Amino acid sequence: MASQDTPGQTTQESLPGSPESLDQSKPSETSIDWKQAQPPAALPPGLEYLNQLDQIIIHQQVELLQVVLGTETCSKYEIKNCLGQRVYFAVEENGCFDRNFCSPLRSFTIRITDNAGQEVITVNRPLRCNSCWFPCYLQELEVQSPPGTTVGYVVQKWDPVLPKFTIRNESNEDVLKIIGPWATCGCFGDVDFEVKSLNETATIGRISKYWSGFVNNIFTNTANFGIQFPVDLDVKIKAIMIGACFLLDLMFFENSLDGL
Repeated sequence: MASQDTPGQTTQESLPGSPESLDQSKPSETSIDWKQAQPPAALPPGLEYLNQLDQIIIHQQVELLQVVLGTETCSKYEIKNCLGQRVYFAVEENGCFDRNFCSPLRSFTIRITDNAGQEVITVNRPLRCNSCWFPCYLQELEVQSPPGTTVGYVVQKWDPVLPKFTIRNESNEDVLKIIGPWATCGCFGDVDFEVKSLNETATIGRISKYWSGFVNNIFTNTANFGIQFPVDLDVKIKAIMIGACFLLDLMFFENSLDGL
């Protein structure tokens, strides 16, 4: 990402968890309607690097045991910047019963660490329904940063046609909406979930499931995602969008043929 240097000074971008100072990023002066970025002093520890980004890539790692035996293992994800540099690492935690018998609906805790191994984000998903026949008990996900401090939620909204979700802040107030396509089958292409303002008139960002190739989608359920957002979006909302990406992966792309 480009940066502006004043004469006589050199500004170097640091990855999270690296020993270099993370106080080099400056908040954008641009005022936006949905949520203005916070000053660096108010950022949750470990999320300073997110303040500099407008795009991240999430790559699910292939587990050999899952490919050979077909058993469901805990998912692991690399979270990278647009240059392909790993900035965070995410690991799913839950029981064997949940993974193999409740698969797409399974509860989980995903712990996201920086490159120094410090946990910076915790994502909690309880076991809930995913059906239009149970509109009162749909999917919900909590995001904490630092662990133990809730920064927001992702809540599924009932809709007979489209997958819809609401992003809420730590006060449980609606901030943004996520609206997916009526068919999440990619048909050999990407699947885009638009992140919109509450009145749905403006598109703020996008969560995309990238087409990974025919062989990969047939024999594994690994996925690649991209998340786009304004660089000056509140860093807490960026963290919640990462959590939303994990929820979308489990709900719509967990099975091998999903996303074809």
